[in-house]
Amino acid sequence: MMIEPSIDKLLEKSFNNRYILCTVISKRAKEIESIKRLELIGQDKKAITLACEEIAEGKVKPSLN
Repeated sequence: MMIEPSIDKLLEKSFNNRYILCTVISKRAKEIESIKRLELIGQDKKAITLACEEIAEGKVKPSLN
């Protein structure tokens, strides 16, 4: 099984800092859950997967602040 997006790609987007990456993914997944709870029921993808995809695509940008 291959995980997409890869952790290496996500780390590149987060200054190669796993703590920042984890924090950004967690915050974005919580936002997605609260906003799209009913929309996620019929999908195969979970909020955490959507958050990772958004970071990989550059829709969500981690910051050092």
